[in-house]
Amino acid sequence: MLSVHLADPDEGPLPYARAGQYLTLRISGAGEPAPARSYSLSSAPGAATYRISVKHEPLGVASTYLHRKLRAGAMLEVAAARGAFVLDDATTPVLLVSAGIGLTPVLSMLHQLADEDSERQVWWIHAARGPQEHVLGGEVKSLLASLPNGHGHVFYSSATEQECLRAHATSGRLTEDGLARLDVPGDASAYLCGPTPFMADMRNALTTLGVDPLRVHTELFTQLPSLNPGLSKQAHRSPHQPAGPPGTGPLLTFARSGLSTHWSRAWANVLDLADACDINTRWSCRTGVCHTCTTPLLSGTVSYQPAPLEPPPDGEALICCARPDTDVVLDM
Repeated sequence: MLSVHLADPDEGPLPYARAGQYLTLRISGAGEPAPARSYSLSSAPGAATYRISVKHEPLGVASTYLHRKLRAGAMLEVAAARGAFVLDDATTPVLLVSAGIGLTPVLSMLHQLADEDSERQVWWIHAARGPQEHVLGGEVKSLLASLPNGHGHVFYSSATEQECLRAHATSGRLTEDGLARLDVPGDASAYLCGPTPFMADMRNALTTLGVDPLRVHTELFTQLPSLNPGLSKQAHRSPHQPAGPPGTGPLLTFARSGLSTHWSRAWANVLDLADACDINTRWSCRTGVCHTCTTPLLSGTVSYQPAPLEPPPDGEALICCARPDTDVVLDM
């Protein structure tokens, strides 16, 4: 894994980012069109630089560029930090539960708790295949040691007994039974990040153990589930370029789906284009009335036809009636 530190090229202060939020980067040099990818911040809120920690995906053009070609001093286009997966300000216990590289946003939360000298009960629960995949473990250990009520538990699913002993890790997968043996408090707020099946299993396990479902928060960096009323559930292809001649208009990047394509007047709106690319979409009215399709607009500008009944909040777009005026990056 590679950690990248980002600073203002003019050496000014960076906008404040909350623990658990993420950045979306457009990575010139990694392909044409330049891919846009979202990465969680793994650093403390208010740090002098933003830090992202990126796993190398052999077939991923963005992560391959960052790992193999990025050099100090390079310029990257970065959207403002955003995301609602953020640490609450309560005094109740906190469960930070992660798997693999999913530790990055909850590590940022752990930094915040340590910086605040928090007296909350903090439970760090992490799952990895083994010590080689257990990234930033030393940093986590130091942060937990600085907290008066910190608890750390690591599970290795594919490690030898000796490897588990050296790392003070529990052998085996993290399961509901494993959580039950930890005796986690039922009045905790839980923050989960990892593969989608892992988060679903952990949510079910925690609620079974008495944690309020409203206090279980998850972070997801893949496509959101579709919400298309009146359409029966069916298998979808992976996101792809639309059929027909390529467009010549502004570049649309669907950041969660990892797809960029040029706009064409063949499409009535962004929703139609997303449907043609087999990107999961969320809509109800398709006329700018219900706001079900409201999507974070990470960069660029759009116009509407027809005009929506009410405009969306700043930084959002109604994709069912939006058309790009400039290159656009959407969080979908």
